[in-house]
Amino acid sequence: MRSSTLTSKTRTTAAILLCTLALAASSPAQQAATLAPPRAGYSFPEKQTLTYAVDWRVFPAGSAVLHFEATGANERITANADTIGAINLLFHVGDRFQSTFDREKGCTSEFDKQTVEGRRKVNSTLKLDYAQSKSILDEKNLVTGQTKHVEAAIPGCMTDLLGGIYYASSQTMEVGKSFVIPVVDAMHIVPVTMKVEGREEVKTALGVFKTLRVQPTADAGVVKNRGNIWIWYTDDERHLPVQMRARLFWGTITFRLTGNENK
Repeated sequence: MRSSTLTSKTRTTAAILLCTLALAASSPAQQAATLAPPRAGYSFPEKQTLTYAVDWRVFPAGSAVLHFEATGANERITANADTIGAINLLFHVGDRFQSTFDREKGCTSEFDKQTVEGRRKVNSTLKLDYAQSKSILDEKNLVTGQTKHVEAAIPGCMTDLLGGIYYASSQTMEVGKSFVIPVVDAMHIVPVTMKVEGREEVKTALGVFKTLRVQPTADAGVVKNRGNIWIWYTDDERHLPVQMRARLFWGTITFRLTGNENK
């Protein structure tokens, strides 16, 4: 496999994992239950920065940094995903994401993406207008100048690709049980089932964590019938995602938590 092709796939999977359970819809919007509110007593971080090392098989492939910050009644998550080392020289990637959602209900109000993949540069903004029951996507290709504006109906409260993986932390997790998160991106809606499979100890640069292993699945998406994804959340009130893994036919991508700061 050529290096540029492999790097492109590595980056794509890393971005997919980072911003949403890697389950973006590949089919037209479909009806889904609205988002369940956070469990009683749960509060999103006032300020927090999480850093992950990203590996492809046994090779370092990139890094991801996420920052949480409360802004009044909303929570804002910003994320940067970048290639590193030799891979960066072969195929530079620098993706930027931002999700804004209601801290009390979890409903996403806006999801922004700035995607840089080699020569490809695309910016997009997805806004969810709950008063009008619709999503509004504006996209611009910064290389060709081509723009796109699309509107679609939504059934109610939704989360987005970046927020979904961390919004799951606000839900009750019990071994053997599942919960559903409706995820919206690029005018598609996919109900993602989060199955809590079991308990495991996970070793990271920050120490050993007791975790709950959760497998996200969906009836539509880029990894449907192509592999498996798991997320390891701490087995406590935080449900902090300390490890994420996508096992696909061409290899395995793993995110491991290397930094957790309250700033």
